[in-house]
Amino acid sequence: MSGIYIHIPFCKQACHYCDFHFSTQLGKREAMVKAIAQELQLRRPEMRGGIETIYFGGGTPSVLSNDEIEFLIKTVYDNYKVIDRPEITLEANPDDLSNNRIIELSKSPVNRLSIGIQSFFDEDLKLMNRAHNASEAEKCIKEATQYFDNITIDLIYGIPGMTNERWKTNIQKVLDFGLPHISSYALTVEPRTALQKFIEKGVVPNVDDEQAQEQFYILVDTLEAHGFVNYEISNFGKPDYFSKNNTAYWLGKSYLGVGPSAHSFNGKHRSWNIRNNPIYLKKIAEGVLPLEIETLSTPDRYNEFVMTGLRTIWGVDLEQVAADFGERYVQYLDQQAAKFLEQELLLIKDGKLLTTKKGKFLVDGIASDLFFVE
Repeated sequence: MSGIYIHIPFCKQACHYCDFHFSTQLGKREAMVKAIAQELQLRRPEMRGGIETIYFGGGTPSVLSNDEIEFLIKTVYDNYKVIDRPEITLEANPDDLSNNRIIELSKSPVNRLSIGIQSFFDEDLKLMNRAHNASEAEKCIKEATQYFDNITIDLIYGIPGMTNERWKTNIQKVLDFGLPHISSYALTVEPRTALQKFIEKGVVPNVDDEQAQEQFYILVDTLEAHGFVNYEISNFGKPDYFSKNNTAYWLGKSYLGVGPSAHSFNGKHRSWNIRNNPIYLKKIAEGVLPLEIETLSTPDRYNEFVMTGLRTIWGVDLEQVAADFGERYVQYLDQQAAKFLEQELLLIKDGKLLTTKKGKFLVDGIASDLFFVE
């Protein structure tokens, strides 16, 4: 089973922290939708198995009309084998989710909403330059929960000026709305973003890593106490509400990414489309795929297996390391993991190498120490 990721490279305005590929010029929207449909047709031979997830990411996919979204879903069905009742997720911003829009979406094939809330406080939203305000955030969730059962929201912690009390209030809102899933990330300062410039000029305080770590553990403790499973470092779901799209990625399943900047993976090769809308449109019109392909070496595949495994509750299967990569890699992993096992940042249970609660916030650094470098 596989998934299809559709990257919609448009946003109404640029968030100060974002380094994803998008344009705020929406004039080429119609041409882009047609080009993405053409890319789906061109890449049909790459996916022979059943498609179990369709994910609209971006950018802001909710800037598309419902007709455009349904046109792209129909293109997937016309060109690929899709399982019965696939998970079809649309990322959306609160300012795009009027009550009428939510009702329309509930009648479409979309069956999961991923809403970019980020915070329920106006001061945080202004700092990040989000297009919505706090009252729009609450209003859209109240209305969405009347028509959709499967909803996830994004929240960001570690925002300069966000106290632990304000962060606890954000989490409590999730619980009060009865949402079954949350994705939550530490605010990171990416190169060449507005946030980086503001911090360099002293307009905004720098991110406090210690406070971000505190807020991460507040999140873990609170959500786990209310029946959520922290099944991946940044993702928390009630049982039966884990994201099938994201879970497939962490378990190393194949996925096809279409649209500018989208990535694809088939187990042996990784490919990515050009991060340039005009060139993407031109190439697709010529019937040429504007992508680069990388054949993954054995160390590359091992490193990815370790990274994705450690981020999840499923861990790194040591028997699979031996089967897929050989005894040399098992010995290397044992050697590199020893100090983290001693520090109780990692543990071994039922033949799986797992991250402990203490090690969760540090997982990216731990994983990089376990990487095989030739």
